[in-house]
Amino acid sequence: MATIKDVAQRAGVAPSTVSYVLSGSRKISEETRIAVRAAVEELGYHPRASARTLRSARSNVLALAVPRQPGKYRGADGTFAIDISDAARDHGYDVVLITDLDGVAAMSRVVGSGMADAAVLMAVQERDERAAALREKAFPAALLGRGEDEPGLPWVDLDWEAAVALALRETVAAGHRHIVFLSSADHEIASRRGYALRGLAGARLAARENTADIRVVPSSGEPEKLARTLREALAARPAPTALVVQHLILLPHLLDEIAAAGLRVPEDLAVVLVGGFPDDPGGRALPRIELPVREMSAAVVRLALGAVGGDGTLPPGEQPPHRLITPLMATGSVIGPPSEPSS
Repeated sequence: MATIKDVAQRAGVAPSTVSYVLSGSRKISEETRIAVRAAVEELGYHPRASARTLRSARSNVLALAVPRQPGKYRGADGTFAIDISDAARDHGYDVVLITDLDGVAAMSRVVGSGMADAAVLMAVQERDERAAALREKAFPAALLGRGEDEPGLPWVDLDWEAAVALALRETVAAGHRHIVFLSSADHEIASRRGYALRGLAGARLAARENTADIRVVPSSGEPEKLARTLREALAARPAPTALVVQHLILLPHLLDEIAAAGLRVPEDLAVVLVGGFPDDPGGRALPRIELPVREMSAAVVRLALGAVGGDGTLPPGEQPPHRLITPLMATGSVIGPPSEPSS
C-alpha cells in the first residue's frame, strides 16, 4: 500500500507538500499540485480514514511540558503556565500540564493517548530528547526556548546572549569597572539549559568588548550555597560595585544577603536584573531587562497550533518558524554610577 512518502518521492516534493495539496490547507503552485495529483493516481494512494477521523476529532487541548522536581518551586514556570493557558484559551484550547521528569516517556504518552493536539516544551535543553522524540513522531509542537540550532521544531525565545551582554554593557557605561555576573544556577548549566548557556556566552561577549573586570560566578538553587557564593564574590578585591543577576528565583534571599553584608542597593552596590518579571522585581525598583512573558506565551501557542494539521516534516533546506526577541532595558531603568571611583 502506497504511503504519503511514496507519493512525495514520485512527485519530487516533501511529504508536507503532499499533505497541503490533499488538505487544501496551504496555497501550492499549480505545477506542484498537478505533479502531486498525478503521483496519487499512479500509486493509488488513499489517505487513511482513521487519520482523517483523528484530524477532524481534535481534542482542542494543548500539552504544556514543564519537568518539575517535587518540592522545588520555580515562579517562572507558574507565570508562563498562566499566560500560555490564557493564550491557548484565545484559540479555543485548554491546557494540560505535564510535569513528569522523564520527558521522553511523558511525550510518548501524550502522542499515543490522543489527549492533545500539540505540545509546548519548557525548560529546553541544548539537545532536548523530548524535542527529538516529537520530531520523530511528527507530532505538532513548539519550544519555549531554543535547543540545538538545526532544522527541527518551531521555537520562541528571548535572546539571552544579547540580554546579558546588554546588561553588562549598560553597567560598564554607568562607570562600573568591577562587576560580578551571577549567572544561572550551576545545576541549570550542568543540565545544558539553553538560556543558561547563552547567558554565559553573553558574559564572555561583554568581557571581550570591554576593559572592565567582569567576573562570572555561577549561582545556586540552594539558599545556603548561594549565600556563601555571594559572600565570597563580594569579599573579592578589588571589591565589585555592581552585580548583574540572571538567576532570579532566589532574588529576595539575595537582596537580604547583600543587606546582611552591610551594603546598600544601589548606593554601595548596583544590582541589575536579566530576565525579570514586570510585576516582580524582588519588591525593588531595580534596573532590569524584563522577560516578555506575555509576548513569548502568545507566540509559542501560535507556533504550536500552527503546526496542527501538517505531517510534521519540512521541505529540504526549510527551517521551522521561530521568534527571537530582542532584549531591551525596562522603561525607567537607570544604573547609577559607583559611589567611589574603582581602583
